[in-house]
Amino acid sequence: MRQLEYFLAVVDHGGVNRAAAALHLSQPSLSQALRTLERDLGSDLFHRIGRRLVLNDSGHALVGPAREAVRGLDLARSAVEAVRGLRRGRVDVAALPTQSIEPLTGLVAGFTERHPDVSVSIRGALTNRDAVQMVRTGACELGVVATGDPLGDPGVDVLPLVRQAFVLLAPADGPFRPGVPVPAAALTGHRLIVGHEGSGMRRFADRLLAEGLDARIVVESEHRVSILPLVLGGAGLAVVTDAWRGLAEQAGALVLDLEPTDHLDVALISRRGPLTAAARAFVDHAASGA
Repeated sequence: MRQLEYFLAVVDHGGVNRAAAALHLSQPSLSQALRTLERDLGSDLFHRIGRRLVLNDSGHALVGPAREAVRGLDLARSAVEAVRGLRRGRVDVAALPTQSIEPLTGLVAGFTERHPDVSVSIRGALTNRDAVQMVRTGACELGVVATGDPLGDPGVDVLPLVRQAFVLLAPADGPFRPGVPVPAAALTGHRLIVGHEGSGMRRFADRLLAEGLDARIVVESEHRVSILPLVLGGAGLAVVTDAWRGLAEQAGALVLDLEPTDHLDVALISRRGPLTAAARAFVDHAASGA
């Protein structure tokens, strides 16, 4: 089981060096463990290209069963610990960047206050599809996604969390007044900062442009953390979800309602079937609205 955990660490971290650092192992020890696993299975799992390890067909075939085996051990441990109460454990959550701001930070803060000995690992997902895949394959037990349409996937359970409206981020020195809703038509002639293709904020901005808004996209960023500094630096205006409100206002930006606007529905997804005690406690905490 330890060898399978090491194997998955190399897969998830993209190499032996980073996996060894995350596992607090020496690189030679981790490489030896992988060689032992390959010998026990009677097959190489990687193409070794210089110092790089690239999964071969056997390695790809092992990833799913390895995740199931490791998750099964976690379930066994958590079943025993549940008898004594939730005293330790770890929750792995896949989350999109914006939802990692809110509602996930609020959920994690409340959860860790209730369960201080349980750790939470937040793993980045660029799209809803990525997050769902990470949950379905067992890379994470839970995920936080946001969609304008009902999320239907046979491999996950869905718990609705919150509805987030699209709002406008603008610098405090103009061009709009604080506290006054902004008609979408008032964005005419302005420069826009948008997220990557497929993101909710990008779809909303594209729809405004398709409906005749005469504005220009000047920055397209996959890195959501750059959007607020770009707005504050005067690069343009950004249409984001209300999840940004608290952070943006603390940084000195204006967060203004848009008329008309649209919404994203944010949900917590979980694997079908048994969850570890820690993951179940997280879902229960989210469902309670605490």
